[in-house]
Amino acid sequence: MDISPGTWNSSFGGAGSGGGSLSGPWYSTHKTQLLGALLAAASNFLISVSLNIQKCAHLRLVCRAEQKPYYRSKLWWCGITLLGLGELGNFTAYGFAPITLVAPLGCVSVTGSAFISVFFLKRTMRTADILGGTLTITGIYLLVTFTPNVPQELTARQVQNYLVSWPFLVYSIVEIIIFCILLYFYKRKAVKHIMVLLMMVALLASLTVIAVKAVSSMIALSVNGKMQLTHSIFYIMSVLMATSCAFQIKFLNQAMHLYEATAVVPINFVFFTTSAIISGVIFYREFQSATLLSVFMFLFGCLLSFLGVIIIARNKKEGHLQIPFIDCGHIPGQKLTGKIQPDSHSSCYGTLNKEDDSVKRQS
Repeated sequence: MDISPGTWNSSFGGAGSGGGSLSGPWYSTHKTQLLGALLAAASNFLISVSLNIQKCAHLRLVCRAEQKPYYRSKLWWCGITLLGLGELGNFTAYGFAPITLVAPLGCVSVTGSAFISVFFLKRTMRTADILGGTLTITGIYLLVTFTPNVPQELTARQVQNYLVSWPFLVYSIVEIIIFCILLYFYKRKAVKHIMVLLMMVALLASLTVIAVKAVSSMIALSVNGKMQLTHSIFYIMSVLMATSCAFQIKFLNQAMHLYEATAVVPINFVFFTTSAIISGVIFYREFQSATLLSVFMFLFGCLLSFLGVIIIARNKKEGHLQIPFIDCGHIPGQKLTGKIQPDSHSSCYGTLNKEDDSVKRQS
């Protein structure tokens, strides 16, 4: 890992790299992963647009005098369609760029949502949003510039070799032990701390990104004429991808149910990105030939992205729908003077206990 002037120039697009032009050596060697980075950034931005559109659709439905299910809203379906396209773009990006580059670009979704909400949800732009966005953009630039250049054509045989390599086997054993310990505290001890939940999400995410990278790369090779779909490893990785993703969503939804999104989003991003980078380094050996300077600047770019997301999410007030209360004094037969709040998990209002033990629910 030597740091030479040629390395510095090629990293920054200096004299040795053709001035950073599209015809320079840097672009020639990084054009595939640059395409993946642009695709990942655009996909995450599209996801942030879709989430804001869905939120806008829900708010419009609440304000209407005649209520109707959200799935009958054209605006909501528009948001869902964009969300599907964004996730498809993210999946495709793993076939062109390393995990260590695609995973951190999830910060585009958080940053984009902060700015897009100004237009869709009429929220005010904060100084923290501008500062966080600046740090995130700087971090993205460093990530793209100093990401290790590794071959992105992964055949089924290469994936099999990676799967049985001793570094990944050791990593898998350690990860399984940690996950089982966390799951024991979650199930048996009823410990539902945000760190416990999101650490389980991150451990599952490391398997998800490994499988997504393998499946996406094998599909890309098959489309280009090098058939990989006949190998059993393709279907093994597909099942691993679907299973780990399903459980990941389960624990993430649990965290979102128990804690505010302003706390879940930044912690989940940091945990997920860290876990994805570690899995990319161990499984796909993406930093095997990287220079010390590239590793340092890449990690510094990750740190800036983490800080940017945390600053944007910090002290961000969440909008809550105003749910009306029922004054018990206006209910026939009731002498209570308190108020009953609607049950957030039901379409009915809370139970009124009467002295004769008969129970009525007010809808």
